[in-house]
Amino acid sequence: MGIVKDRISDSQNRPVVIKDCAALVDAEVASKSGVTGMVIRTGYKAFKAIKPTIVETAVDILLDDFATKLDGQYETWLRAHPKKDRPFDAWAKLRDAEIADDLLKVTDALMDRSNKNAIKKIYAGLRGIAKQHVASAVPAVARLVMKHVEPASATVQNG
Repeated sequence: MGIVKDRISDSQNRPVVIKDCAALVDAEVASKSGVTGMVIRTGYKAFKAIKPTIVETAVDILLDDFATKLDGQYETWLRAHPKKDRPFDAWAKLRDAEIADDLLKVTDALMDRSNKNAIKKIYAGLRGIAKQHVASAVPAVARLVMKHVEPASATVQNG
């Protein structure tokens, strides 16, 4: 296991990470505007109507696979910036499309295995616009990673 997966999968950290991830998703969805934002907010509301804890449940299910994907990015960042002279979120922003693709591969695989047709239908309707929105969230995801992997560094980067 890599450092990201080790730290966020730890039994003491995991519930806090799940809560933070759910809050990040809520904030990202709420920040969307225009027609696309309306579609995203409507789809999100529909997901939550089906199961109010769907975000927390999904994060818990996906967390280890997301952490594995993020481990590779984190390790690449560490090799490029061993002194951590460039914040992880700034570095990740330059690779947002690549990181978004990695994370969406995880959710796509989950949907491929799912037998929940209502959720699959909603996901399929949102999938076409997902990459740009996941990519825009990548810096926030990177900050969340730093918060849990290197708490002192995250405070310095954000403060």
